[in-house]
Amino acid sequence: MSSVFYLNPPEQAVVLCCDEKSQIQALQRSQPGLPLGKGHIRTQTHDYYRNGTVTLFAALDYLEGKVIAHTAQKHTHRQWLEFLKQIDREIPLSQRIHIILDNYSTHKHPVVKRWLARHPRFELHFTPTGSSWMNLVERFFRDLSQQAILPGSFGSVRQLVDAIMQYLAQHNLNPKRYVWKAKGEEILAKIERAWKVALGEDKDVTII
Repeated sequence: MSSVFYLNPPEQAVVLCCDEKSQIQALQRSQPGLPLGKGHIRTQTHDYYRNGTVTLFAALDYLEGKVIAHTAQKHTHRQWLEFLKQIDREIPLSQRIHIILDNYSTHKHPVVKRWLARHPRFELHFTPTGSSWMNLVERFFRDLSQQAILPGSFGSVRQLVDAIMQYLAQHNLNPKRYVWKAKGEEILAKIERAWKVALGEDKDVTII
């Protein structure tokens, strides 16, 4: 279902790719690293101290590339509902909201369902189990990790959150959308080949 919105986004609506990036660790390197310079590469110690974790809730606007985000210490249905309420506040009331997300249990909690029933402009579209690659916010999470989290050294969760929010602010100043370039038939062919390897070359596999 999510691929339909990527290929043919609805009018008068916003398509948000949503997920939680949980247990982001505030790692503090045991010694300061050396920056990239003439004649030597950037260095970073392999050992570190753990200073707590945080969860990032993110909603990537598929067409505009902007990200709505919220951080929390936990990632239960309560925090997910608070994030939905934030989305509701930030998206104009004239637009319907289509959310692409996975089947995590907190997304389907009875309290969340009751809230959604009272806010019919929200429509949830769940990706198949084991298909996180279909949610483009995962691509944004990779960029965030590579550019802001992994290179850093954070003495506290507060420092980690500040670094994440600074990265998000810079991203939203000049957002660029992630364009889905892979062809459906090529993806299905790769899946079929993988299943044949797993089941044995002599067995036929049909992808429906």
